Amino acid sequence: MDILLLLGGLVLLVAAGEILVRGAAGLALKANISPMMVGLTVVSIGTSAPELFASVRAALEGNPGLAVGNVVGSNIANLALVLGITAMIRPIGVTKSLLKFDGPIMVFATLIFIAFAWNLELSSLEGIILVSLLIAFIGSLIYRSRKEKKEQDELESDVEDLVEYQSKGYPLLLGLIVAGCIGLYFGSEWFIEGARNIASSMGVSDYIIGVTVVAFGTSVPELVASAIAALRNQADLSIGNLIGSNIFNIFSVVGITSIVSPLPVNKDLMGLDIWWMLGIAIIIFPIMRSGFKVSRWQGLFMVLLYISYIFTVLL
Repeated sequence: MDILLLLGGLVLLVAAGEILVRGAAGLALKANISPMMVGLTVVSIGTSAPELFASVRAALEGNPGLAVGNVVGSNIANLALVLGITAMIRPIGVTKSLLKFDGPIMVFATLIFIAFAWNLELSSLEGIILVSLLIAFIGSLIYRSRKEKKEQDELESDVEDLVEYQSKGYPLLLGLIVAGCIGLYFGSEWFIEGARNIASSMGVSDYIIGVTVVAFGTSVPELVASAIAALRNQADLSIGNLIGSNIFNIFSVVGITSIVSPLPVNKDLMGLDIWWMLGIAIIIFPIMRSGFKVSRWQGLFMVLLYISYIFTVLL
């Protein structure tokens, strides 16, 4: 039964990812908004929903190791595994805006998280601060989106196969996005439940399950959405989704979950995983700056880096 849940979740995730990317890309074209901005907002919120629901549920059920480990492990998986696999499918172009604004904000969010978790607990007040930063981040995205459209008349992404969605009505496009997010949520739920039950039957701790199995499961939506976006030449949407998702994971998932219930932080996570998360967030900058793209070889390097991380955790 657990294997069926896992496989069924993956199938639903693939289908929902396709629907979400079509709706998001169509909305970007119709509303004359940069696909990068759509990836940083609409798609990132949608693909971060599994992390939010999984973390809140884990906290309420008395499994804080799953809640915090899920976010840390998911952020590592997003930049190393998901970005790596996506780049191996198709080299990903990088915009100057990502390097100038969103990348540094992601590192800033990571540093804030480390500072708050340093005493091995995330309080409700710290959660409120993180949610406030989330609101400020969204406000800055809206402002920048309007400003960038005045400065940029052309987008580098190829959208020929999605032009038909530009003529669709807003209700249909928003409906596709909502349907995709719902599918991603339930697909992730099935996947996580099946994977967690299998891991638990093997006697693995909550901390290990959180940073590996659950983190990978909640990162599958980002993997599916980004891979499909890359196949459709939506480079901005793909990498924007990953950077934005990591920011949302810290500001919204950690913030909201710690408001619901103060979170104790595993000391092993602070001694190992947190530095992997910060290190990978910093390493990605020189990679993105080299020719303003992430090549297939660099993608392979990131995947190998993720495998090294998993190997280290399991040891």
